[in-house]
Amino acid sequence: MSDRFDCFVVFAEMRTGSNFLEANLNAFDGITCHGEAFNPHFIGYPNSEDILGITQDERDVDPTRLLGQIRKATPSGIGGFRYFHDHDPRILNSLLTDPKIGKIILTRNPVDSYVSWKIAQATGQWKLTNVKRRKDGQAQFDATEFEQHLADLQAFQVQIMNTLQRSAQTAFYVAYEDLQDVDIMNGLAKWLGASSHLDSLNTALKRQNPQPVSEKVKNFDEMEGSLARLDRFNLTRTPNFEPRRGPVVPSYVAAAKTPLLYMPIRSGPETAVCQWLSSLDDVDDNALERNFKQNTLRAWKRQRPGHRSFTVIRHPLARAHEAFCSKILTTKKGSFAGIRKTLRRAHNLPIPEGEPDDEYTVDAHRTAFTSYLAWTKANLLGQTAVRVDGHWATQAQCIQGMSEFTLPDMIIREDEMALYLPALAMQVGHTAPPEPTANPNSAPYALAQIYDDQIEALAREAYMRDYIMFGFDNWA
Repeated sequence: MSDRFDCFVVFAEMRTGSNFLEANLNAFDGITCHGEAFNPHFIGYPNSEDILGITQDERDVDPTRLLGQIRKATPSGIGGFRYFHDHDPRILNSLLTDPKIGKIILTRNPVDSYVSWKIAQATGQWKLTNVKRRKDGQAQFDATEFEQHLADLQAFQVQIMNTLQRSAQTAFYVAYEDLQDVDIMNGLAKWLGASSHLDSLNTALKRQNPQPVSEKVKNFDEMEGSLARLDRFNLTRTPNFEPRRGPVVPSYVAAAKTPLLYMPIRSGPETAVCQWLSSLDDVDDNALERNFKQNTLRAWKRQRPGHRSFTVIRHPLARAHEAFCSKILTTKKGSFAGIRKTLRRAHNLPIPEGEPDDEYTVDAHRTAFTSYLAWTKANLLGQTAVRVDGHWATQAQCIQGMSEFTLPDMIIREDEMALYLPALAMQVGHTAPPEPTANPNSAPYALAQIYDDQIEALAREAYMRDYIMFGFDNWA
């Protein structure tokens, strides 16, 4: 149908109106959108078993096979799908660099999409086709969570923009507000090569939360205050917006009085270090300075000549065990429920469906953790459909990411904190710094109870870069 494109991709995010856009695209003769084709947790739609005869397991083995099938499945038309920033990263470069794949970029004010997402989480209602079944709910604004939401959106949009610039491509941009304009939808279809025309838009999907934002957020005043501290930029006109902030600056923690800045690496001894920073100045944890942005961190540095920054690295095996127990094994708040479900279903990770109980033995823990280490190796090599999260990314890569804005003055090993943290505090004028206190990790069984040569070998295979970069020996 189209001489320009073989297929198309809609780059969007949750709660940006992508379902509504897909419904209208599918209303055109010759256009077929196959949902979230590369969502790591399902294929197409939550209850689908396949797309064009290719199952989720087959797609996870070779995502390019599904892309090829979508290309050739509609010889008299064009097929496509929706792709979000946390979908299978292995296929992204192929999507971005191939000029025969049409790029549609759907954007929405990040505040609106975040609030909509929080309401959907609270009510469990992700689509609305009958207004009588609408569920009321309000969002609870979390400043740190929103900062991460915004950073993820920005990083993804910048990656798209830069790749298209380098490969001399352009995209069709659609704002959330454009979705109600039938002329724009007809223009989009024409751009894709369709000859059909719509007189009206799909009316099956209803807008779920039409109220003003002030009525949709429980702690609206707190949200206003948090947003007022952000740098001003036009949130709706992506991808050309600033600032392009680093991914970890909001996680930095500064002491209340002593000019020390802690740059955490996830799944490390964050709790122990923060407790030490609190005891350093004899203050509560909430007195520590957090939620930095690049401009506020620069100000902090300027106001404290002689300041020092540091990070603490943990033995890769101990860190992997912490990530496994706190993010994958448990079902408690803070765990990664979606990834957990995918690892159980698609990668046969032998962990309980719910929270581990008395039937979860030490042998079961050893088996599950060894399986997790094997999966982590594949994930870090880009061989799985699940994102590489900061909780299990290599520490070398985490520190490299920090360098986009600033580098730590000192990299301290966890088992040497008692020696080097007080010494670092004395260098910035503290006369009698306390020693840090170890904080036990939350795990059904200690690493020492399951440690053996096999586990050490698997950790080395997964984290060889950290072992070599930082000179780690065997854990025991």
